[in-house]
Amino acid sequence: MSADRILTAILTRADTGARVAVMAGAATMVAVVSAQVVMRYVFNGSFDWADEVSRIAFVWTMFLAIPLGIRDGTHVGIDLVVKLLPAPQRRMLARIMSALAAAMMLVVLVTSVWVALSTWSERLGSIDMTSSVFFFPVILGALHGALHLAHLTLVPAEIKP
Repeated sequence: MSADRILTAILTRADTGARVAVMAGAATMVAVVSAQVVMRYVFNGSFDWADEVSRIAFVWTMFLAIPLGIRDGTHVGIDLVVKLLPAPQRRMLARIMSALAAAMMLVVLVTSVWVALSTWSERLGSIDMTSSVFFFPVILGALHGALHLAHLTLVPAEIKP
């Protein structure tokens, strides 16, 4: 089995997991925020943990969705000058930019691991959980994104004219 096929198989599974986690995170945000609104305006009370849980769900949802955007090519890009290049040069530039972005994602990964370890003993205010929980999706998203970018470096997507 070639490296490309192995990487594709890994990414397919990671994409499925990320998609499920993003949907679960979005559903959690909607449920918690809706319950909090009902509690405040109907019952004149609130949940102490709702703010932190919805914030955690938001961070997880956003950072786990980034690699899916990389895969689909849906992130914002400025290609005014790039479109003027011939197709072979566009493909080469796409590979170079993917390699540079993968390197950047690896820097984000290493830095996030370091910060998560440094803040492990800090606790969240209303739920007994490490504040490093905010860095876990950054770590996973950076690794997953770096794998997608490495895949794009090896096998670039079709360049549109």
